[in-house]
Amino acid sequence: MVSGPVLIVGAGHAGFQLAASLRQHGHGERIALINDEAHLPYQRPPLSKAYLKGDGAPDSLMFRPDKFYREQNIELLADRVVAIDRAARKLLVASGASLDYGHLVLATGARNRLLDIPNASLEDVRYLRTLDESETLRRRLAHGQRVVVIGAGFIGLEFAATARAKGLEVDVLELAGRVMARAVTAEISDYFQDRHTAAGIRLHLGVQATSIEGHGGKVTGVSLSNGQHVPADLVVVGVGVLPNVELAADAGLPVAAGIIVDEQLRTSDPLISAIGDCALYASPRYGASLRLESVQNATDHARCVAARLTGDAKAYDGLPWFWSDQGPDKLQIAGLTTGYDRVAVRGDPAEGSFSAFCYKSDRLVGVESVNRAGDHVFGRRILAANGSISPEQARDLSFDLKRALG
Repeated sequence: MVSGPVLIVGAGHAGFQLAASLRQHGHGERIALINDEAHLPYQRPPLSKAYLKGDGAPDSLMFRPDKFYREQNIELLADRVVAIDRAARKLLVASGASLDYGHLVLATGARNRLLDIPNASLEDVRYLRTLDESETLRRRLAHGQRVVVIGAGFIGLEFAATARAKGLEVDVLELAGRVMARAVTAEISDYFQDRHTAAGIRLHLGVQATSIEGHGGKVTGVSLSNGQHVPADLVVVGVGVLPNVELAADAGLPVAAGIIVDEQLRTSDPLISAIGDCALYASPRYGASLRLESVQNATDHARCVAARLTGDAKAYDGLPWFWSDQGPDKLQIAGLTTGYDRVAVRGDPAEGSFSAFCYKSDRLVGVESVNRAGDHVFGRRILAANGSISPEQARDLSFDLKRALG
C-alpha cells in the first residue's frame, strides 16, 4: 500500500486511467495529474480518425468533464516537470514549485520523431499526435489541394485516407517495400495497398524523402531518393515516435528504448513506476522486454499499478491488441506476430472481410483482422488463455471458433 501523495506525470490514456483507478480502488490521499497541454485529458486515437474528419468539437475527445476531477478530488496541474529529486521525494516544475510525493508515476508518453532533411522546419510540414496538431490539420484539410504523407504506418495511412476522402490529391512515401511493414503481415499490407490505390492515393514504396522544396517560406513539393519530385502544399510526417525518457534518465533511473521497469512496472526506485508508451517493461508473457504504443497497453498498465499501490500487487501480463481505421476499413490486431513463420487466411480479401492467423512453430501468436470483429474477439480470448487452433482450422470457415474457446 502506498502512503502519501501519488503524483502522475502525463495526462494521456495511462495517466488518466491511473488516477481514475486509484480512486476506484479506494486510495484516499492526494492524487495529482501533471499535464503540460492546455486541455483537459483527452483521447488520442480520434485525432487521426473521426476528429480529423471534422466530427465533433474538442469537448467530445475529453475522457471526462471538469466536474469529474472535482468530484473525485483529482488535481489537474497545468505545468511541466523539469526534475525529480529522488532523495527528497519531490518534483520540481517549470512554474518554480516543488511537489512532495509518496509515489511517483511517469506516464510521459512519446513524441514525434522529427524529419531530418532540408526544409523540414517549414510551416507547412506538420505532425499529428496532439489535439492542437489535429486542429491545425483539420483547418488545413479544408483549404489544401495536394498533400504528401511521409510514412505509411497507421497514423500516416489514417491521415491519407481522410485527406483523400476530403478531395485532396494524396501521395504517400514509404521507405519499406510495403505499407505498415513493421506492424502487419504481407497479406494485410497487400489488401490496404490495393484499397488506398483504388481510392486514388498514390503510394511510393521503397523510396525516401531527401528534401522538402519550398518557395517564399511555403512548401512546393518533396524530392525523393529516386530523383522524382512530388508537388505538394502540405507535408504530414508520420515516421514513428521517441519515448520521453529524459526526465527519468536525468534522475538516474535506467533507460534504454524506454524507461526500464520490471514485471510490476516498477523502476529501479521502488517509489517510482513508469507506464504506457514510455515504459520498457519485462513481460512474463513474452519472456522479453517490450515497449508498446497502444491504448490497451496504456490503460492496462495503469490498472495494474493502481492495484499494486492499493494492496493488490501482481505482474503485468496483458495481451496486446491494436486497431486502425483507414477509410471504410477497420484493422484489428490481437497479439504480437514478431517472428511468425506461417499465415493462414480466414475469409476472402476480395470480399473485404478476412483475417490473417499468424503462427510461429505451429503455435498461434497473433490474429490480424480486416472487418471481422468476431475473429478479433476470438483472437484476444484464445491468446489471452495461451490457447491455439491449427492453421487448417483457421482457414476452414465451417470450423466454429467459439467451440475452440470451450
